[in-house]
Amino acid sequence: MVCLGNICRSPLAEGILKSKLPNSFEVDSAGTGFWHAGEQPDHRSIKVAMQFGIDISYQRARQIKPEDLDYFDIVFVMDSNNKKDVLALCKNDSQKRKIKLILEEANLNELNVPDPYYGDEKDFLHVFNLLDKACENLTQQLIND
Repeated sequence: MVCLGNICRSPLAEGILKSKLPNSFEVDSAGTGFWHAGEQPDHRSIKVAMQFGIDISYQRARQIKPEDLDYFDIVFVMDSNNKKDVLALCKNDSQKRKIKLILEEANLNELNVPDPYYGDEKDFLHVFNLLDKACENLTQQLIND
């Protein structure tokens, strides 16, 4: 799961998907930027996740590394800017095929998960609901594959 700073959207996506999948699946998150490396998720992301029984407070922000593109089977990005940035890290077509917009794969009308950073709690709740729907659809796809 990749967003810009790895403190709002991608930590939520990681936590939500982990809560739905068996432990045999590895889920991680990162940001395209380095500004928040080592920090906890935004307090509003932590709060909204806790409202649904998901603890993401243990996560720490990190920047995506080129090795992630070899290691992970799928890299879900939160928006088209994140996709462009991650595609720029790709060394080959195999890696490029792994990069997917999370909402595109989840059959939702929206393609970009809005960045709630400059918003309020209702914006974080909206992002949570989008990601929860996407992760529910993804869970069904991943388990049935």
